[in-house]
Amino acid sequence: MEGIPAVKLSARTALPLAALALAGLTACAPGTSDNSAKSDDKSGTLRVWLFQEVSNGPKQQVVDKAVAAFKQAHKGAEVQVEYIPVETRAQKIKAAFNDPASAPDLIEYGNTDTAGYVKDGGLADVSAEFAAWPEAKDTDPTAKQSVTVGGKVYGAPLFVGVRALYYRTDVLKDLNVAVPKSQDELIAAAKKIHRARPDLYGLAVGGAYTYGALPFLWAHGGELATENGGKYTSAIDSAAARKGIEAYTSLFGDDNCPAAKCAQMGGNATVTAFANGKAAMAIGGDFNHAAVEAGTVKGTYAVVPLPGLTAGSVAPAFAGGNNIGVLKSSSHRTLAVGLMEQLAGKATQRGLFDAMGFLPTYTDVRADVAKKQPFVEPFVRTLASGAKFVPASPGWGQIDSSLVLPTMFQEIVSGKKDVAKASTDAAKRMNDVFGAAG
Repeated sequence: MEGIPAVKLSARTALPLAALALAGLTACAPGTSDNSAKSDDKSGTLRVWLFQEVSNGPKQQVVDKAVAAFKQAHKGAEVQVEYIPVETRAQKIKAAFNDPASAPDLIEYGNTDTAGYVKDGGLADVSAEFAAWPEAKDTDPTAKQSVTVGGKVYGAPLFVGVRALYYRTDVLKDLNVAVPKSQDELIAAAKKIHRARPDLYGLAVGGAYTYGALPFLWAHGGELATENGGKYTSAIDSAAARKGIEAYTSLFGDDNCPAAKCAQMGGNATVTAFANGKAAMAIGGDFNHAAVEAGTVKGTYAVVPLPGLTAGSVAPAFAGGNNIGVLKSSSHRTLAVGLMEQLAGKATQRGLFDAMGFLPTYTDVRADVAKKQPFVEPFVRTLASGAKFVPASPGWGQIDSSLVLPTMFQEIVSGKKDVAKASTDAAKRMNDVFGAAG
């Protein structure tokens, strides 16, 4: 859920610095005692916690419609929805795991929080119900991965967020620069633009923009970590990963995005630079579209998938997003699963796209909305090309919130360490956390 502007803070999980700092707290917290429900009541009131959006009215209307449909199909069931702040969600949800009597039956949660919440013993295993749910067969594989830990499913994907390459059509045309079709072309184009227009970053990059950097690492065949028997080991210091790190950090400097200005930038800052006309290109999400449209570049930009190594290929992007899960402590499990399916079902996801711009997690529904809204197409194509996810370790939140990767990038671009030394040190820090997380 990282790098989301405030208006969509609850969205994408991509959010590491603010929200994942909280996820890190959750991941570090001691595990809860067994809080499994002792009954499965088929009537009564279901309590639901969803994330509060800055502009929550449109989301609430979609949710109210889904709740009404659920109640129509389940006589005797009532639903109470509470919208909770994203910023304090980790503490509130952790407290709910420890106090089943006051806990809700369902929660919305960031997809990078899954492993930590499973370790805390808070989420119910809904593998059987998910497998039997007809709509689930159309779920994007990466979205399903975001609710899966140890081969078991702990919720339903609600929406997904992904990044692509925003570029200024007028600047590229004026400078006779072709739209980049490979990563080498992207880097060369960025530097050519900055040479010709020193007032512009060729490609806005950020030393604290983890999810903007990862496509470079993944495109070179690198991985964040490897998994064996449920245990994770950092792979950030592998030869392939180092090539990707080198490619990304080569964009920091006086020939594109000066380290003094760009080393501290996160995802929001790079997108803001683009929206304000200070960058010719930027890596931004579908969830950044509204912010760019509200900027000075409206009408003079386009979006294509971020290119991979070979011409015409697409660099793997991080698939952020949110999920809906049933708490293990719910005394209305059957009803709660039914409401989960209603809230995360195709009709509701279509409604959330129309109301909030949240990308559906179903491949068929995504294809439909792309026809309705052309700006979605490059993001859908990026997802179809094979997006990736973070390690399903409860330690990931702590790794992200303690800025292990941004520190590595910043050490490199400042000249403090070379790629080999910085990645070796980052790998050690990651392994310390993975080892402690179990």
